[in-house]
Amino acid sequence: MHSFPPHLITGYSNFMAGRYEREEGRYKELASQGQKPTTMIIACCDSRSAPETIFDAGPGELFVMRNVANLVPTYQPDSAQHGTSAAIEFAVKALSIENIVIMGHGRCGGIRAALDPSAGPLDEGDFIGKWMAMLGPVSARVSDNKLMTASERQTALERISIRNSIGNLRTFPYVHEP
Repeated sequence: MHSFPPHLITGYSNFMAGRYEREEGRYKELASQGQKPTTMIIACCDSRSAPETIFDAGPGELFVMRNVANLVPTYQPDSAQHGTSAAIEFAVKALSIENIVIMGHGRCGGIRAALDPSAGPLDEGDFIGKWMAMLGPVSARVSDNKLMTASERQTALERISIRNSIGNLRTFPYVHEP
């Protein structure tokens, strides 16, 4: 049996004595009245790309969904589990989100693995390979470009991936372009 990580206990204690104490009223207001953010951020689960930190957002200001490589699937109302799709639907229908931002970041491990499967466990496991397969068609176009360095190909796919996710986001019938 493993013990709970001590640094998390310390971090929680620091939060309670610091930020929570300073913003207790805001947290209680959110608990009683609910959140009303106007922006949803779909970001990578990479610890270097925390939207709340990057945008200096306080409690209740952003609705954040994080997943591997900040990908958005196409609209697929079937019997499978769809965490990202459920978050998008909740944000738009229940929270009346006005803006959806897909936030990419440099040197994304998921994007690197999509370009070079030997760099990551895309064929291992039950979920990651299928998830990253969303990038298959666009990844193939970038990885075949021998005029770019590996770093340039990764940067290109990081950017193209966001465009691909925006296109997928537009397949949701309740998501409208501005």
